[in-house]
Amino acid sequence: MPGGIAAEGGDLGADIESLSRRLAQVRTNIGQIIFGQEETVEQTLVSLLAGGHVLLVGVPGLAKTRLVDCLGKVLGLDAKRVQCTPDLMPADIIGSEVLEESDNGRRTFRFIKGPVFSQLLMADEINRASPRTQSALLQAMQEHKVSVGGQTHALPQPFHVLATQNPLEQEGTYPLPEAQLDRFLLQIDVHYPTVDAERQMLIVTTGAAEAEPAAVLSAAELMAAQRLVRRVPVGDKVVEAILRLVRAGRPETSEIDAVRSSLAWGPGPRAGQALMLASRARALMQGRFSPSIDDVAALAHPVLRHRIALNYSARAEGATLTSIIDRLIGQLD
Repeated sequence: MPGGIAAEGGDLGADIESLSRRLAQVRTNIGQIIFGQEETVEQTLVSLLAGGHVLLVGVPGLAKTRLVDCLGKVLGLDAKRVQCTPDLMPADIIGSEVLEESDNGRRTFRFIKGPVFSQLLMADEINRASPRTQSALLQAMQEHKVSVGGQTHALPQPFHVLATQNPLEQEGTYPLPEAQLDRFLLQIDVHYPTVDAERQMLIVTTGAAEAEPAAVLSAAELMAAQRLVRRVPVGDKVVEAILRLVRAGRPETSEIDAVRSSLAWGPGPRAGQALMLASRARALMQGRFSPSIDDVAALAHPVLRHRIALNYSARAEGATLTSIIDRLIGQLD
């Protein structure tokens, strides 16, 4: 495999060390473009290494779209962008069939592919699209294929959706349905940069020329890295910690009073799968041969925050998902 990422069956330790060095270069290249968002960059790369989709949530102007564009270039992926608006239609994302007439007068339908046929689809401000249009991505995100006119079309590999979302308090937004939220491996909350990062941003981005990110990986190498993530061994203690965390978040089975009284529903099995893969990817990024309970705790918030919901009384009393997830993390000690 080019670039030193070996195929299955190679020396796992050497493969992990080689990939962690390449990923360090990926983060360095992104850091030349995106300032003050180190945690966001790390969690996004973790999700891509785990083969998942990412939901980036934050107010406009925090470089969410710029990050996705930068990732496409650094990872060597074919990236396309959809600007979601209330009048966007499903065909604008998936594609549509058009009727064509040949020279001999024969009429046939031809499928014109939409932007979903890419390796990295940026769905900008996804919650400004109508529910009907949001649902157009459900099959693509889960099965990596779309169905149009009775025909199934496979999507390119790898396929990732990186969606940005404005806070629901802003006008003109439609909340994503729970089924679609669950298809995002991580929900990453993007915060304002520190004063030092913002100072550097002001200086660098208002000059005569801006830096352009250089490619570090290719699509084939990213897929090899995703296969490598699944080869990373996970200890029994980490598996039990993931099970304990996920099951403790379900009101029906939890022994935590705050969970039983505050949550309308808890995380399903997909949350445990996400924690398992993301913990492996985080360990690999840091050059470690196996994930730890610290990885599970570090990823609990982005894995769970979009997979649990407060009930009405808890919202009225001012409870927050952050405090509930903190309680879940606390019982891992």
